[in-house]
Amino acid sequence: MMTAENQTTAKFPTHTVYYLKNKEGSEKPDWIKAGASWENSGRKGLNLSLTVLGQPISVVVCKNKPRET
Repeated sequence: MMTAENQTTAKFPTHTVYYLKNKEGSEKPDWIKAGASWENSGRKGLNLSLTVLGQPISVVVCKNKPRET
């Protein structure tokens, strides 16, 4: 039986990922689209879907856990 707690929903990108490339003779870089990002299901990080040199790359960004002192 499917409940609200275990129901999965499709994740769609909420952010666009860019890399900045310096332009000769200009102070402003070119913003080049590199992929998309969205919050992961654990809500503690981001999933990134990038295209680098024509190759698809998946990256997960996780929030750091507090350090114990």
